[in-house]
Amino acid sequence: MVRRIPGLRHLAACAVAVLLSGGPAAAASASPDPTGAAKGTTAGPNPVAARLDAYWTAARMTAARPADAAKGSETGPALSPAVDGPRPGEYIPPSRSFDGIPQAGTFFWTDAQGTGRTCSGSVVRSPGRDLVLSAGHCLKGYSGTAPQRRLAFVPQYHDGVKPYGVFPVGANGVYVPQQYYDLGEHAGAAYDFGFAVTEPNQDGTSLQDAVGGVRLLTGTGYHHAPVRMIGYPAGAEKPLECWSRTTRWASDDPADPGTFPRIACDGFVGGTSGGPMLVPRLDGWAVIGVIGGYHTGGNTAQVSYSAYFGSATRALYDAATTGAPPAGARGVRG
Repeated sequence: MVRRIPGLRHLAACAVAVLLSGGPAAAASASPDPTGAAKGTTAGPNPVAARLDAYWTAARMTAARPADAAKGSETGPALSPAVDGPRPGEYIPPSRSFDGIPQAGTFFWTDAQGTGRTCSGSVVRSPGRDLVLSAGHCLKGYSGTAPQRRLAFVPQYHDGVKPYGVFPVGANGVYVPQQYYDLGEHAGAAYDFGFAVTEPNQDGTSLQDAVGGVRLLTGTGYHHAPVRMIGYPAGAEKPLECWSRTTRWASDDPADPGTFPRIACDGFVGGTSGGPMLVPRLDGWAVIGVIGGYHTGGNTAQVSYSAYFGSATRALYDAATTGAPPAGARGVRG
């Protein structure tokens, strides 16, 4: 017998009702903003963004390959002894395609061979109004090389459309924990998160002014419900969303040590890494995790993971918002 999650659909409906009652864009424009910055200001046209907008055509964005090719493949040596996937009889909530939300989107960039790559991300509120949260394994290695790699963020990308334009990532705008560089993506799975500091779009509008942002939550535990997870499968015309809950997963794989939030949601394959796990708050959405962490987010399409957001996440946020020098491979700084 398949075990369903009691009351999850009701919780999701209530969460949506609360957000709608406060205004659907509470996080985007209507809620009190802790930064106190004026909305809608522009700095003049940005030629860097204009060039990236011209480069990232609908065809190139659709052809971009996932940075996390193993996600959902159910192949490779990283499967844990207990199998990194659904438990017997576990209910797996379905996902659905939709047009997305302004605060979630996808990164596009080119790798060393010139191949287009993609990963998901979400806009988090910040004093500079320019910050995107993603997985460390998506952004690792791009500090200091973002312009050459055409690294940019496209909020609410869908159907080949860039509704808010293209936001370039600055040359030294990639922040991934030093521990993740030092330990690697498996031993350092507990540090698989990162931030990207963006420049204004081609019209000169800053990212948070254009789309708003979600609140970053740290130190809130592993168990959350309801959780709305959003991700961009590589090559898909639209993002996916799924409502579920997170629980605590203690690693059974010595190669990927730690404890991680775990969430069951169907269909989250390559490209969805970095996608946010959102919880409703009275002032809008808040993010408690991103697809990544244990086995860089999971080897099956039915179960995903996140690094736990704690003091290390907050410290990295502080570094990114104060302009501290970004970390990097030892001896190779951006």
